[in-house]
Amino acid sequence: MRSKPIVAVSACVKNVDGFPNYAVGTKYVDALAQASDVTPLILPAIGYGTHAEDVLEMCDGLYLTGSVSNVEPHHYDGEPSEEGTLHDPLRDATTLPLIRRAVESGVPVFAICRGFQEMNVAFGGALYQKVHTVSGMMDHREDREQEPDVYFGPAHDVDLVEGGLFADIAGTNRITVNSLHGQGVQRLASNLEIEARAPDGLIEAFRVKDAQAFAVGVQWHPEWKVMDNTFSRALFERFGQACRKRASQRNES
Repeated sequence: MRSKPIVAVSACVKNVDGFPNYAVGTKYVDALAQASDVTPLILPAIGYGTHAEDVLEMCDGLYLTGSVSNVEPHHYDGEPSEEGTLHDPLRDATTLPLIRRAVESGVPVFAICRGFQEMNVAFGGALYQKVHTVSGMMDHREDREQEPDVYFGPAHDVDLVEGGLFADIAGTNRITVNSLHGQGVQRLASNLEIEARAPDGLIEAFRVKDAQAFAVGVQWHPEWKVMDNTFSRALFERFGQACRKRASQRNES
């Protein structure tokens, strides 16, 4: 019997010393191990060669990380991206089918930033490719000329939906989050329920309606110094609890 649940962690394809590598930021993995108390298992972005059923048979949860790349717009019938936009087609091909199968199978899902956007697209939603160019919207991007403690620091409040899952976890209807994204939800998939909005109305968090298990996405980065943020830590703990429940159910079957 496993000592801890195993959670699949999405990876990206990144160039390192001129060679493609499957990679994921340590802050994502460390936060998951510490705050959710699970065993992370990094899932390479090998694309359509990934067999979702095999991955989900092995794992008790799915964790979708952020990334500097954008979901390719053909996945949501969007206009072609501007030249120079960074994409990761192998990650798209790995995660989009996996998200749908995970939710259908009752596997807990926790999605952050790019993962949040993937989750919306996986269920039929659409994205703004550049939120800051949309009339009435804020500039949600970070200033990379600052130190990480600054650009990962608090950026704006989000209003939590009264009576929702996030409001229940937070014990309040408003929290402060960081903001490091260019894309955002333009059209929410029909089976997703809004959990939080930014001051400009942009959707910042959602959950899957009628999901068998914990299945949520957030636009911000709760993994950053997770142990120092009460709400972020509680969110990761809730995911960990769902993964332990899934593992227990598998052991009983």
